[in-house]
Amino acid sequence: MTTSQTPAAVLGQAGGLVKALHTTFVVLVLASAVRYLTGHGFGDQAPWMLAGAVALLATYAAGPVLRGWVWLALLVLVWFGLVLLAPSFAWCAVPLSFVALRVLAFWPACAVVAGMVATVVVQWTRMADRLDPTMVLGPVCIAVLAVGAYRALERYAAARQVLLDDLHAAQGDLADAQHQAGALAERARLSRELHDSVAQGLSSINLLLQAAESEWTDRPAAAREHAAQAAATARDGLDEVRRVVRDLAPAELTSSGQPALPGALRQTGARLAAASGVDIRVQVHGTPVSLGAEVDTALLRTARGALANVLEHSAATTAVVTLTYQPDAVFLDVRDDGRGLGPGPTDPDRGRGLAGMRDRLSHLGGTLVLESEPGEGTALAASIPLAGAPS
Repeated sequence: MTTSQTPAAVLGQAGGLVKALHTTFVVLVLASAVRYLTGHGFGDQAPWMLAGAVALLATYAAGPVLRGWVWLALLVLVWFGLVLLAPSFAWCAVPLSFVALRVLAFWPACAVVAGMVATVVVQWTRMADRLDPTMVLGPVCIAVLAVGAYRALERYAAARQVLLDDLHAAQGDLADAQHQAGALAERARLSRELHDSVAQGLSSINLLLQAAESEWTDRPAAAREHAAQAAATARDGLDEVRRVVRDLAPAELTSSGQPALPGALRQTGARLAAASGVDIRVQVHGTPVSLGAEVDTALLRTARGALANVLEHSAATTAVVTLTYQPDAVFLDVRDDGRGLGPGPTDPDRGRGLAGMRDRLSHLGGTLVLESEPGEGTALAASIPLAGAPS
């Protein structure tokens, strides 16, 4: 325990107690002076008593300037002279005990309090001309209670400070954990967005360039058309990367007016069909409604991911994309007539594609179901509940 930290920290934070201490000290000094004048009048010692009382109050008021043990020593010295002159000033020992506990470490403060108690007992006994047990035990009990109360307050404040420090540390750890969780979530989002946009665009470019290479000699016009489509796809991919960085919807969904998702699906199907030669059909059932940029983006990128898997893994000749609007939900189905999925390591679910789709849909309360049998094609069904609809 240090002189300048623990005691000051205890009572320094209890503003009401400190004000009560100041008030009590002033009241006791004034009351002791009035008692002396009432009992003894303005005799020869009255001016000395009044000068001592004024000096005691002035020394107490100089606490913010003097501070520390020097201030306490001056207070005790002036008080000691007043007690020798007028024993009624002994009551000022109570607030002075708290001053000592505020200024000094605990055990030195206890020594000062004990000295003041001994002074009070001696002076009261001399004033009564006999040994009165109440005059001995009264000051002792008051001192013990004062020191005990201060000690309890000190320990409570120390325990409270420990709890506050632990709380601040826990808040810091929580902030770090939230920051790390946010960083991981952002990394997962970027991984999902890049897979569903950039990777699929590169896959389309690869298919178009392969088609152009195979037709470069025999069908140069078709090869040039494939190369032009590859260039257009590259430009769209560049725009898509910029939009992913800005967390915007795909370019096909930025049109205003009618719901853009059906047209974006048809545009995606036409581009992939031209690049791969697979017959990709897009069907829309129900009345198209505006679903919001986040839902439209999730469904479009789910369709792109599913079609990318069809072109890469299924060896299908036909794929059908069905978008169904219902009052309580919107459904997206992608079916192909390819070779289906086997249980081996070629299962696309082992990669990031389907996992990213599931993450994106689950964030919106949706689901993703994949059904496939070897030799009988694959069916992927995605659904998202609409806002305001029952779960």
